Formats: sequence, C-alpha cells, structure tokens
Amino acid sequence: MAHRISFASGIVPEFGPLDTIRAAAAGGFDAVGLWVEPPNWTAQTTRDARAALADSGLELLDAEVLWLKPGADIDEHRRGIDIAAELGAQNVLCVSSEADHGATTAWLAELCRHAEGSGIRVALEFGIFTEVKNLKMALAILDAVAHPLRAVLIDPIHVDRSGTTVEQIAAIPRDLLPYAQFCDALAQRPDPTNFDAIIEDAIDLRQQCGEGALPLTAMLQALPPQVPLSIELRSKALRDHFPDPADRAREVARATRQWLEAHAA
Repeated sequence: MAHRISFASGIVPEFGPLDTIRAAAAGGFDAVGLWVEPPNWTAQTTRDARAALADSGLELLDAEVLWLKPGADIDEHRRGIDIAAELGAQNVLCVSSEADHGATTAWLAELCRHAEGSGIRVALEFGIFTEVKNLKMALAILDAVAHPLRAVLIDPIHVDRSGTTVEQIAAIPRDLLPYAQFCDALAQRPDPTNFDAIIEDAIDLRQQCGEGALPLTAMLQALPPQVPLSIELRSKALRDHFPDPADRAREVARATRQWLEAHAA
C-alpha cells in the first residue's frame, strides 16, 4: 500500500495520549497523532509519551490543535510547538477563529519561525466551522505567510462542506501538502448557518472510508502520491460500538486498509 496511515487523536477523544498511542499500535497503524493541551501537559507527560512512542515504534505524524483565537496567548502556541518538537512530531495542526486574516497570517508566520530547526511543518486547516472557511482562503493566507514551513491540511469532510473542489486540491503546490486527513461523510450537509449542526457533523457523524457519499477516490488521486493519511474518524457510532480504544483502532484500521487496497492506485 502506497499510503501510510496514522491514527488521529480524534478517533479516541475521551482518552489521553498514552491510551491513544497504545490503541494506534494495537490497530497496526503506521503512525499516530496526539492532542496536546499545553496548560495540562507536564514534563512527565512528555517523558511518558516519548517512552510509549518508542515502545510502539510509531511515528508521531502530528500534534493538535493550535487554535488561533482573538486574544489568544501566542506563548501557549509556541509551547505547543515545543512540546510537539520534544515528542518528535512531524506536523502541528492549526485552525483559526480570528476573522481578521491579517492577524491569522501574522500568527502563522510567527509559529513557522518558532518551528525553525524542529523539523515540524505548521499546517493550517480550513473548514466552515472556522474563519478560514475554504481552500481559497487558506492558500491566500499561506501565500502571505511565505515561510517554507507553512502547509495546508486537507480533510475530506471540510473539503465537501466548504464547496472546495477536487480540481482545486489537485492544483495545490505539492510542497504545501506534507500530510492529509481522511474519512468519509454523509451526503446531507449541515446548514452552514447552524454552528451546532456543523460541529455535530464534524465530531459525531463522520463515516468509515467507503461508507459515506464523498468522492474519496478522486480526492485521494488529487493528493500527492504516498502522502501520509491521518484517519480523522470522529464518530459517535464508533465510540458507542467500540468503547475499548484498541478495538476501535482495529476496526478503523480494517475498514481504512480495505478501502485503500481497493481504491488507491
């Protein structure tokens, strides 16, 4: 299989970093992603997570989320990057609730500068739940950032809900795509004016690859060959049916690999 798959932290939102790593290993994933909250993250958490990663043999594909909000403390975001670097993360995920795109640009540029020398890419995710609502907006901000560590994060559900097209994905400069998220989704889109419905769609209603209605094969083909895929499967159904994180990981890995084997060129 050409694509390495990573176990996104959102699959097990009720569990901490050590359980997330162990579940990813139990599921046979190639990598894992971790949810990092700097105010609640200690030096001991870092030591424990590093040991668990070493024991598992998993790469840390990404750490999330650096949420850019009006009045946010940029030092907390810098610490998020520092923690990710200590853990050996390859990427950090950013979203922005700042309506002023100039402010988002300035923050992202600063975070990219802070990440210099760490090997980390700073990936901006767009979506209608944020103030960077589509790919066009995201790329305009990244053009203004103009730093080699900047990146854009593609998530199929946000691509579909934002009206972004497969052709737009295919036109993204390849160096802006160090990794992507992947999942399927229902055909019915939430009302774009109903924030609660948008959030429910994103955190509860995602579908296993091939079980929804998105043009996943076309989306995959629009991405760079062999791009690592973070399987971002936030699903209430999975949480309800697979309360054990390892069992949940095995089910997600099974469905994802089955779909990739059938559809990845």
